Amino acid sequence: MPADYQTLSRTVAALTEGETDIVALMATVTCEVHHADDRFDWTGFYRVTEPGLLKIGPYQGGHGCLVIPFDRGVCGACARTGRAQLVPDVGAFPGHIACASSTRSELVLPVRDGSGALIAVFDIDSDRPSAFDEADVRALQAILDAVFAGGGG
Repeated sequence: MPADYQTLSRTVAALTEGETDIVALMATVTCEVHHADDRFDWTGFYRVTEPGLLKIGPYQGGHGCLVIPFDRGVCGACARTGRAQLVPDVGAFPGHIACASSTRSELVLPVRDGSGALIAVFDIDSDRPSAFDEADVRALQAILDAVFAGGGG
């Protein structure tokens, strides 16, 4: 069943209101998003822990890669460019890192703090090809911006 993004946005806003701890926020967003849609097979954050490097943060699903450099994979491309990566077929993405062999498509979004600095990327994998579209990008980016950049959450 596809995500009801209006309800998801309100739920996330209510659960995260007043919270400032970044790990608590990431864990809550991950849980709510992961369980909002059966397309979402793996959902989680990769945190910017040093220049050019992402490390796994809160997630739901099977284990993920622990470390991803900015110059590798879909998550790295998102971190490097600061732009959402909508990948209908991970097998066709140059340099895709196969953290899970079941992944067929992927959506990765930049996560910025209130000053605009990239603090993480939000990764959603699906075991279905072409699982995501621009509506997912817009709705999920709005939720992330509201929670982490103070864009109305």
